[in-house]
Amino acid sequence: MQLHSSIDLTSVLKALADPTRRSLFERLSQSEATVGELTSFAGVSQPAVSQHLAALARAGLVAARKTGRNARYRAEPKKLAPLIDWVSRQDAFWRERLGRMEDLLKELK
Repeated sequence: MQLHSSIDLTSVLKALADPTRRSLFERLSQSEATVGELTSFAGVSQPAVSQHLAALARAGLVAARKTGRNARYRAEPKKLAPLIDWVSRQDAFWRERLGRMEDLLKELK
């Protein structure tokens, strides 16, 4: 299991803490889109979409490629690795703890 720095995890968690950013990331996971397409999808203003994309980009969760005057954004799901690693470690920890508690409760009966 590859461990990632807490800075990576914190930036991913902060970026995905906002429901609009999560929605944009999920939309971009399906296919690339322009800011205009994302604005129509998100139901917020173009400046708001741009700010959300900037936050996602700072965390490495989205990337852009220029096509003429426009940029097409795409999700970078591999950048979720710090979050996936952390959740996996928490899952293993709590499964082990709850298993031990279950064994202890059986002994007490």
